Amino acid sequence: MDLGILGKRAVVCASSKGLGLGCAEALAQAGVNLVMNARGVDALEASAEAISAAYGVEVTTVAADVTTSNGQAALIEAAGDADILVNNAGGPPPGMWTDWDRDDFIAALDANMLAPIALIKALVPSMMDRGWGRVVNITSQSVKAPIPVLGLSNAARTGLTGYVAGTSRQVAGSGVTINNLLPGIHATARADALDGGVVAAQGITLEEARANRAATIPAGRYGTREEFGAACAFLCSKHAGFIVGQNLLLDGGATVATI
Repeated sequence: MDLGILGKRAVVCASSKGLGLGCAEALAQAGVNLVMNARGVDALEASAEAISAAYGVEVTTVAADVTTSNGQAALIEAAGDADILVNNAGGPPPGMWTDWDRDDFIAALDANMLAPIALIKALVPSMMDRGWGRVVNITSQSVKAPIPVLGLSNAARTGLTGYVAGTSRQVAGSGVTINNLLPGIHATARADALDGGVVAAQGITLEEARANRAATIPAGRYGTREEFGAACAFLCSKHAGFIVGQNLLLDGGATVATI
């Protein structure tokens, strides 16, 4: 399928690895020039070089922490008149409700709610002026079905979901769509961290932890970054202009819900 976004410019946050990298690769395959962001310089530059070599697109890198005002400013400057924004950030650590204080919640909100909102506010107006734009926020299956040990993530990502629900409908008439992708467990470093916590808590092997978690997923496996990236690229395509304010689960059927 021709996605119709050849030559567009996309900002992809946290794209040196994992799901963000999957999105960057899929967009590059469709001919989209990239502004890739991550905190770690080495991994970011390596991923950018590989994408540029594989797909022949222009790739600009911004090594910065976008949860900070300085990091946001650097990314916004590099973005220019971006046509596509993919918001992404690693989730806060798991724990019990008694573990977290105000500073923990502020950090989670900065990373998983306020930073995406800041980038939306900075980049969407020019998309509206040009009559076309796409924003995809990578959130979590937890906004559909909260995960008890991920209380910080549940709270912050659900806040972003509420913001998108209203904002997406205000900008849709200008040709800009905003939607959310809700990943379940994918074969990424985040899954490794969660499985590592199970290993420590239950005294089992990593292989056992992975097998046990995979058994809870109807698809019987973890997702891949490639299939996640393909879904992101479709939401950024010319074919997705009538999809507004939606929350698309990519969890292998793990979340049991009718809506």
